[in-house]
Amino acid sequence: MSLYSLIRPILFRFSPEKAHHLTFGLLSNFLGSDFARKMVKQNLKVASPALRRTIAGLEFENPVGLAAGLDKDAKLTDELEALGFGFIEIGTLTPRPQAGNPQPRLFRLPTDQALINRMGFNNEGVEVAAQRLKQRKGKIIIGGNIGKNKDTPNENAVEDYLICFDALYEVVDYFVVNVSSPNTPNLRALQDKEPLKALLETLQQHNEQKPKAKPIFLKIAPDLTEGQLDDIVEIVLSTKIAGVVATNTTLSRENLQTSTSEVEKIGNGGLSGKPLTQHSTEIIRYLHQKSGGAFPIVGVGGVMTAQDALDKLAAGASLIQIYTGFIYKGPDLIREINQAILQQSQQKSPRS
Repeated sequence: MSLYSLIRPILFRFSPEKAHHLTFGLLSNFLGSDFARKMVKQNLKVASPALRRTIAGLEFENPVGLAAGLDKDAKLTDELEALGFGFIEIGTLTPRPQAGNPQPRLFRLPTDQALINRMGFNNEGVEVAAQRLKQRKGKIIIGGNIGKNKDTPNENAVEDYLICFDALYEVVDYFVVNVSSPNTPNLRALQDKEPLKALLETLQQHNEQKPKAKPIFLKIAPDLTEGQLDDIVEIVLSTKIAGVVATNTTLSRENLQTSTSEVEKIGNGGLSGKPLTQHSTEIIRYLHQKSGGAFPIVGVGGVMTAQDALDKLAAGASLIQIYTGFIYKGPDLIREINQAILQQSQQKSPRS
């Protein structure tokens, strides 16, 4: 039995947001020293040349990353690196600090191994995160997930994304443009073909004026139609951004075991976890096949087991991210996925 499996029942006695803060406190206290991080990393990390990936010009030690949303403000990148991740995505960050939506805004559906959140881009502002990243000690690849402030009109959204881009340019390795959160009013309207193309073209042109262009990925919703996914493929290819992160949380409440009354009582928000597993994988497969594998896809959405990760990789994902699976399974899931990928690669390699 793992340490996390012993701790989790205690954490789950608290509200999800309280448990999050408690977990961050524990990680900060127990992994605050270089020695502690080194010891934990030796126990948890799966290291092998077979796990390394070169994606969008970046060298990943392994393909299992932490999705945006957990360490929004880049508070614990060194501590999280020690748990065995191959990369960490911070954010979503906005130009100005914002409190997000009123609490409670994060809910567990344990029967479904799922979460519903309506956090609303709560963060301390992009400059605070940038300063923290300048002081980090680790070398892990960091992605910067960027968005717009709630009170910024969509017609001015590009200005917010540019502010975030410039603030993070020196301290992150890649960017993710988030236009797919369901928890900022009208944000998903930016996924429509023309505004999305204009936003990405402006960002990419700005990117290319820098001393060295950074990979830009687009994070998409799982609630897009096939026609909209076709538009995504066309836009990614025409703007020449690096690739796609598929997918964000869903507005769907289909196929849940949790009672309808309980789900309705929770209210609005994006659903993540096991109910999203298959649909997210199907979207990855569609994008990969439709594009002919022309760009990398970061697979995220319902990665609760090593097999879920293998399925997404088989569908066309180049990298994997976890969030809800990490909440339910802890660091063991990172190791299990990397071990499964390693085992699969060894089975495929010819006998010497």
